[in-house]
Amino acid sequence: MRSISDSRIGLPRIPLGSRFQLLLLACSFALAAYAGVRLLADDWFGVVLWIVGAALLHDLVLLPLYAAADRALLAAAGAAGRRERAGYMRVPAALSLLLLVVWFPLISGMTADRYRSATGMSADGFLPRWLLITAVLFGGSALLLAVSVLRQRRAAKRRPPAVH
Repeated sequence: MRSISDSRIGLPRIPLGSRFQLLLLACSFALAAYAGVRLLADDWFGVVLWIVGAALLHDLVLLPLYAAADRALLAAAGAAGRRERAGYMRVPAALSLLLLVVWFPLISGMTADRYRSATGMSADGFLPRWLLITAVLFGGSALLLAVSVLRQRRAAKRRPPAVH
């Protein structure tokens, strides 16, 4: 890895990647610029409004909500003396929430008519599918937790008692 520095005036070193990494970075910026130009061509104000609104909604409303929920989960797990098991609840909750956020317009039925006119298919199945995926995520996590607890108990039974 090469770096640029000017030791005479004490500027910090700027790490640069290989030529291939720089080429990939330039290509990704070019692709993002092309997508932005295409996206903003028809309704640039609506797109900018949507992006700003989504950023504000996430940063000012959603982030404090799920941070508070995570703190409550950790406090409850810590009070039970099982803080290390909080991940078994965090991962399926995060994945389920991500799916809900991505597919919310169809899960809520807000865009069912637009979806039907665009695809010719009904949007009725999105809510039951999301609920099923959520149940599978939490069920799989509970199964992994049960296996982990059983392994810990078996390992504890096999350990000889400590002699002092």
